[in-house]
Amino acid sequence: ATMHVKKYLLKGLHRLQKGPGYTYKELLVWYCDNTNTHGPKRIICEGPKKKAMWFLLTLLFASLVCWQWGIFIRTYLSWEVSVSLSVGFKTMDFPAVTICNASPFKYSKIKHLLKDLDELMEAVLERILAPELSHASATRNLNFSIWNHTPLVLIDERNPHHPMVLDLFGDNHNGLTSSSASEKICNAQGCKMAMRLCSLNGTQCTFRNFTSATQAVTEWYVLQATNIFAQVPQQELVEMSYPSEQMILACLFGAEPCNYRNFTSIFYPHYGNCYIFNWGMTEKALPSANPGTEFGLKLILDIGQEDYVPFLASTAGVRLMLHEQRSYPFIRDEGIYAMSGTETSIGVLVDKLQRMGEPYSPCTVNGSEVPVQNFYSDYNTTYSIQVGRQCTPHAPGPLSGFMCPRPQSSGRTGPSKAGSAGLL
Repeated sequence: ATMHVKKYLLKGLHRLQKGPGYTYKELLVWYCDNTNTHGPKRIICEGPKKKAMWFLLTLLFASLVCWQWGIFIRTYLSWEVSVSLSVGFKTMDFPAVTICNASPFKYSKIKHLLKDLDELMEAVLERILAPELSHASATRNLNFSIWNHTPLVLIDERNPHHPMVLDLFGDNHNGLTSSSASEKICNAQGCKMAMRLCSLNGTQCTFRNFTSATQAVTEWYVLQATNIFAQVPQQELVEMSYPSEQMILACLFGAEPCNYRNFTSIFYPHYGNCYIFNWGMTEKALPSANPGTEFGLKLILDIGQEDYVPFLASTAGVRLMLHEQRSYPFIRDEGIYAMSGTETSIGVLVDKLQRMGEPYSPCTVNGSEVPVQNFYSDYNTTYSIQVGRQCTPHAPGPLSGFMCPRPQSSGRTGPSKAGSAGLL
């Protein structure tokens, strides 16, 4: 064995000693003469015609090799992923179902809280719809403390370089005399309605424009009502909303009867009392083995439309949402409406999507590294867009006090704590 190694090394030394010369031409000739590749060796050994043919073939296939390597490297650096799709049939957990009334409260129970706001709303509509007749109600005694907080204004943009901001009620609130400019100069074509939002000391103001007067007065009413409700204890608000025994008239899950006792109650500021079926917080989730309405949840609901709050609820029906067990329902962002007086059937197709993180995408695993306080971590809810849109009592800017749909353990914030209000 030692002799074979010595002979191999000796042959290698002789090859090095008899190797190529020092010029590039001699080096290229030596490579073509000693390589195992078919083309280069025949380029220097064959006749002129064959040399040209082998040169073209060698150049062609060398280009193909470089092209394939370029595609391979580019594909590798693009971090492409492969998707595997499997279709199967198995018993699944029936989703949690959250239902809320489109009107958060009964008007008969909160009428005393909205008395001043309703009167001011009527005056606003009168001033918008019939400004020439608004002097007839000039002696009406209204509470303008609400109006001073976030008033509606008219913005005359006929001259884009010098827009004019006109108060809807003018400067004299006690007498309710309108500004002559807002009546004589501004009209529907030349003006836009906006809401003026100012900081507590009034030094910083911003204007939110609206496409229609209806949208403007509706959102203004909702904002003021939210400010009022934020100063009422939550237990009183729960009593002012629709109870489960009045709202849920009949319930059937598959072939089994159910009732309002099978629902878990939560309070959502925008919709009042909401009720969750099959939430799974304390009980085992109900399974579902067959598709179809006969094997799902059937409900007959009474929304009590005759007791809806004027201007606060523009839709008659229920807001509902299907979600996973033990997760908090962001029903305002992801819910859908079901009309009253009709039968609504909802089918569900389950898609489970798991995204890969870095370097394939900027997605996070569970959002724990995102610097946003998650008030819903106890409800099996990780970071999401909805969680990121939470408001906090220390939010920067002129709007620092918000009414947020948070769990009871995290507390509530309202304009009474910060002095100004805003909408989510």
